Amino acid sequence: MSEANGILIVGEIVNARLSSVTSELLNAGGQLAGSLGQPLYAVLLGANLQDAAQEALCNGASKVFLAEHPLLIEENVEAHVTALHQVAEQVQPSIMLIGRTQLGRELGPRLAFRLRVGLAQDAVALTVEPGTQRLLVTRPVYGGNAMAVVTMTGKPQIVTVRPKAFEAATNNKTAEGELVRVSVEIPNSVVRTRVVDRVAQETAGVKMEEARVVVGGGRGLGGAAPFAELEKLAKLLGGAVGASRPACDAGWIDPRFQIGLTGKTITPELYIAVAISGACQHMAGCSGAKVIVAVNHDTEAEIFKQARYGVVGDWRKILPAFTEAIRELVS
Repeated sequence: MSEANGILIVGEIVNARLSSVTSELLNAGGQLAGSLGQPLYAVLLGANLQDAAQEALCNGASKVFLAEHPLLIEENVEAHVTALHQVAEQVQPSIMLIGRTQLGRELGPRLAFRLRVGLAQDAVALTVEPGTQRLLVTRPVYGGNAMAVVTMTGKPQIVTVRPKAFEAATNNKTAEGELVRVSVEIPNSVVRTRVVDRVAQETAGVKMEEARVVVGGGRGLGGAAPFAELEKLAKLLGGAVGASRPACDAGWIDPRFQIGLTGKTITPELYIAVAISGACQHMAGCSGAKVIVAVNHDTEAEIFKQARYGVVGDWRKILPAFTEAIRELVS
């Protein structure tokens, strides 16, 4: 792609609306577009895309490509990568940003292979190298123990971006742009898997990834029962409960509440970490919190190096007293 130009955001749609990670990608892409002096584009795949496309324009895209096809309604990887390959060859972007979601983790490598270019996975920061104007991608390596900065020589430069690594784009309701419908050919033969059934799982309260306050529990809690105490505190604060990987692996709490490198990334205003040691794998998922409060009996716990406030002591005594104090404040 010798004439490659433009930052292309691969959008995802949830309930006919742009997903939160797509809005974050539009913000990241907008920053790169400003640095490189290139336009910001978005591509949406599926059906009935008009409302989501308008939302993408309001989030900064100057042009939104709409690829509508019956086989793109479901999140089928084979169909999506076939369509994206065709869109990329028509648009010829210099950079493509994909959310590191369940779908994006599979799309990125397959698309890079088809386009014969490199791929940078799990980006947490994106900058432009002065002079060369190449994209510099910061990503965790060695289980989160270090950060590597990588770049790519071919185009498009494809990157999967970790959710919550960037703030969501500012919605400008008066923004205008162009909607372009692109034709994609997807033979039925490329679809080798299909959705047999969907089971909706009900959740109560605030989603952990969207909560302004998260109360997390770790191995030091010693079992499943203490998470009920964390739930009480989280409810008082209008927040959600999370956990470290050891607590999830032990079966004390559902794995969907896991925070960390192999779990979910959170960026709350307040993160209260109770009986969590602060291993780098866990901190990779919560380092974006504006304020971290740590409660741990070990004065040498790594979590205290990351926390703004720390309480050394037995959580069995500290947590009930703290919860009661909050209850008095909000009553």
